[in-house]
Amino acid sequence: MHSDIVDLRSFYSTTLGRLAERSITMALSSIWAVVPNERLVGLGYTLPWLERFGTDAERVFAFMPATQGAVVWPATGPTATALVFDEELPLVDASIDRMLLVHSLEHAENPRETLNEIWRVLSPAGRVVIVVPNRRGVWARFEHTPFGSGRPFSRGQLTELLREANFTPAAWSDALFFPPSRRHFMMRFHNVLERAGRRFWPIFSGVIVVEAQKRLYQGVPVVQRASRRVFVPVFSPHGATGLGRMSLSGKAPSPGVDDVFVIGITLFPTYLSWAGLLPD
Repeated sequence: MHSDIVDLRSFYSTTLGRLAERSITMALSSIWAVVPNERLVGLGYTLPWLERFGTDAERVFAFMPATQGAVVWPATGPTATALVFDEELPLVDASIDRMLLVHSLEHAENPRETLNEIWRVLSPAGRVVIVVPNRRGVWARFEHTPFGSGRPFSRGQLTELLREANFTPAAWSDALFFPPSRRHFMMRFHNVLERAGRRFWPIFSGVIVVEAQKRLYQGVPVVQRASRRVFVPVFSPHGATGLGRMSLSGKAPSPGVDDVFVIGITLFPTYLSWAGLLPD
């Protein structure tokens, strides 16, 4: 199930959505290193964070998957939004310094291929920052938020996926420790619950945030190929199955491999002579 752009915008315009945005912003701030004149691309629904972390960037683009939909951004000035396919990004090799993924990887058809494509467009010192729902968290179990759709991840699964795509996890963070309740009295204590969650139950955070470095030198194992067999066509004329050995019941059994081979060797010279391929 993919999150629709209309539902995403509606969620982040609510009180619960603004609190979730604030919590994720705090988690991103703890691992976000300032890169001068960086080229930043957001994949998924990253508009709230591009407006905050992209102010000092040289250029910023918002890529939105075709299954999600797109909106015009920013509201004023030239449009920096593009509708893309996450496995074929419209960028040249090593052209981006940092990519931010929010509401993206958990909806990818093939997460490994998506990360491979991100690896291609990142510069040699490029970084990718990923925000995904936590498999152990409460937010992944309720569908009234965008974090309840898609494929949640654990830290171990995310680490393995990144390493398979030639990325090295460098920094981790967590967010959304308060429950995804829309009741006002629960949201009133979100700051207390957020601080308590970071201290007492960090393993049950709503989302996992990781920054990974592009790895340039990696030994790629050779894939073991299946043995290739060459099949030589043989002539097996109609009725040749009756030339096999007779079974004890008196009926001709179905031809085996040896029978077909003998028949082919026997009739092959006849076929060549008929085709004019043998000298007289």
